[in-house]
Amino acid sequence: MPWIRALTCAALACSSSLAFAEPPRPAPAVQADRLAGLPDFVDGVVAGQIASRQVAGAVVTVVADGRVLFTRGYGFANVAKQVPVDGARTLFRPGSVSKLFTWVALMQQIEAGKVDLDADVNRYLDYRIPDFNGAPIRVRDLMSHSPGMSDLGGFLFDSPDKITPYQQWIKAHIPQRLWAPGTEIAYSNYGAALAGYIVERVSGEAYPDYVERHIFAPLGMTSTTFREPLPPALAARMADGHKWVDGQLVPKPYEYLSSIMPAGSASATAPDMARFMLALLGGGALDGKRILSAQSVALLESDLYANVPGLPGMAHGFLVERQAGPRMVGHAGNTVDFHSDLVIAPERNIGLFISFTGGPESGIARTELRNALIGRLFPQAPAPRYTGKSAPVLGSYRANRRDYSAPADPENDIKVEASGAHIVTVTAAGRKTAYEQIGPAEYEEITGARAGGPYDRIKFFGDSQDPRLSFASMPYETFHLVKP
Repeated sequence: MPWIRALTCAALACSSSLAFAEPPRPAPAVQADRLAGLPDFVDGVVAGQIASRQVAGAVVTVVADGRVLFTRGYGFANVAKQVPVDGARTLFRPGSVSKLFTWVALMQQIEAGKVDLDADVNRYLDYRIPDFNGAPIRVRDLMSHSPGMSDLGGFLFDSPDKITPYQQWIKAHIPQRLWAPGTEIAYSNYGAALAGYIVERVSGEAYPDYVERHIFAPLGMTSTTFREPLPPALAARMADGHKWVDGQLVPKPYEYLSSIMPAGSASATAPDMARFMLALLGGGALDGKRILSAQSVALLESDLYANVPGLPGMAHGFLVERQAGPRMVGHAGNTVDFHSDLVIAPERNIGLFISFTGGPESGIARTELRNALIGRLFPQAPAPRYTGKSAPVLGSYRANRRDYSAPADPENDIKVEASGAHIVTVTAAGRKTAYEQIGPAEYEEITGARAGGPYDRIKFFGDSQDPRLSFASMPYETFHLVKP
């Protein structure tokens, strides 16, 4: 959906061990005409966004066929001081894209035989996560964001003296258990932080030390860290967050996310993120240095679980962006101040990373640029329209990803209404999007002039007691009917 970046509980393909993962096959090159002129294309898109989307600064890097195609910086790292973004040196906050480092670190420990995908997470902890009706959370449930937990807030601060070390924070803030693990995806920052803590426990290394020694150093990622406050040499190159005040962009204090460190506290340059993508596309190795086997990378990128068959779901920690044509996996990331996305297409040997800072609309800019790049590189045609007889359950739907300890806010529900034959409109955050029917319970976004897609899809499912709705762009959560 344009307003956000992206359960009958049936698994897709679920690998039980590394032995079942196939290494990636040689990838055909992206057609040269789709790569030609891509830097100029991005320049044009971002120039328009700086003018209209409250964008202060941005970085973009694209890799293809084992090399960096281009890296660009745009706008200002600090608008008030007129400090320009240096695409090669300025650090941005990737937000939840940071989780990909945690899943790689966890996979390293699985590969080493120190962690079992099907083990109860409590095997690796020095405190206990309660079961749900006798069902423990497995390691793989963390990777599919299906631990069956409430979401949590209260972990983002504007001063380092307010930070609680994440090892203490997760012990003091165990979320409410809501449903059996492995049965419903609802994005969990806590689950990702727990995965990082498992890495720390089984390796005997503090989490920021571990990722530096076993991921960043081998890949030559010298300007990436999870540490907060930032080391002085990196702090001098950090882009500032910005807020929109009376029509102007105003720099903000640094955001501190160390209370859930493995889930989102990284800072990085675009060239470092390019090296990470090249390693993933290279089957776990870059410049002769290996961080994972090709089989382990293939497992990370393979399907693990989906809320509804027929829409993209979760890979092993990666979000499935598109199932085919080509298959794409990656992760989006949002802090208050930064909006990022990383997408790789292993079949085509191409990847992209983007990050924006600015006012609230800079998050929309991130999604617009991501979609523009995917539509140019991997265009798709709209699906054939459906003319049979079937109708969805209309009404208000509520996301299953929320803090259940707080009262529900009906203003955050999405509203689904009929809008003519075979068309529904979805209203969310004040924005209305139309979808046209392509199957008995499935609808595709109507994009107007945006030829080549990508086209978001929604699917209605569940039963009369619990009607549900999922979006292709949001495999990390689903929506339950709350008011017909």
